[in-house]
Amino acid sequence: MGAENHTEVSEFVLVGLSNCPQAQLLLFMAILLTYLATLLGNLLIVTLAWVDSRLHTPMYFFLSHLSFLEMCYTTSTIPQMLAHLLARNKVISFDHCMAQMYIALSLGSTEAILLAAMAYDRYVAVCRPLHYATVMSRKCCLALALSSWASGFILSVINTACVLCLPFCGPNHINHFFCELPVVLKLACADTHLSEAVIFAAAVIILLLPLCIILVSYGLILASILRAHTAAGRHKAFSTCTSHLAVVSIFYGTVISMYMRPHKGSPPDWDKHVAVFYIVVTPALNPLIYSLRNKEVKGAVIKLMQRVGFMKKT
Repeated sequence: MGAENHTEVSEFVLVGLSNCPQAQLLLFMAILLTYLATLLGNLLIVTLAWVDSRLHTPMYFFLSHLSFLEMCYTTSTIPQMLAHLLARNKVISFDHCMAQMYIALSLGSTEAILLAAMAYDRYVAVCRPLHYATVMSRKCCLALALSSWASGFILSVINTACVLCLPFCGPNHINHFFCELPVVLKLACADTHLSEAVIFAAAVIILLLPLCIILVSYGLILASILRAHTAAGRHKAFSTCTSHLAVVSIFYGTVISMYMRPHKGSPPDWDKHVAVFYIVVTPALNPLIYSLRNKEVKGAVIKLMQRVGFMKKT
């Protein structure tokens, strides 16, 4: 990785999810519909959290950040993925590939850290309700949100730099639907052990530490729920926790399997199939699981529809 190394590859070819024309058309329709649902669902959450004063709480403050992040995250990859499903030319320039890799990695890292902040918020709300307003002040919420964004983008600089310092002499076919860091790293024509070690260390900070916070927070929440006196209260809290943990399990499970497992000996298409879950599936599920089932959100939706004239006031 000396200064004499230089990049000979000026562009990459993204193989995509499938080479079968019929399968590509079906994938295009399914992913397009999922992408539109993701944008509409998350945009609705951001709008409601902004315009409805009843949702000006720490919980919906973090949810609005998560929803905005999901819209950016999916938009950094899916439009190009859709275009390539219909195009014969699936070329992406080296600079564009590196930029996409950094943006997607930064947004994914931010989400991992933001989910930990959201779990801490729920812990304080359930286990320390009398101190909730003091602990989760506006200043604290803003600091946690800004720290999540800053940490994700700063730590991703390190990972991206580990790739940029390597030479790429060919081949230039990426067996993926976007420039995912571990997949691009396989194409480097140099020893990548140091880069892999740095990326693994960064993954421990970005993934495992927030995951520990989430598991501890929900463990304490569940312990508090078990001490609840009413069955209705236990059922409601269990429903909330299991829904949130389902999304966390999908996101962290797939991302950890991508960034923290040995890639030697794995099936050729494993990486891109796993990536579908945290690029396409999880962002579409978040609005439904985190917010759209809540009574507060349903009430805010009705109020918004009445305000814009879609529903009559009762």
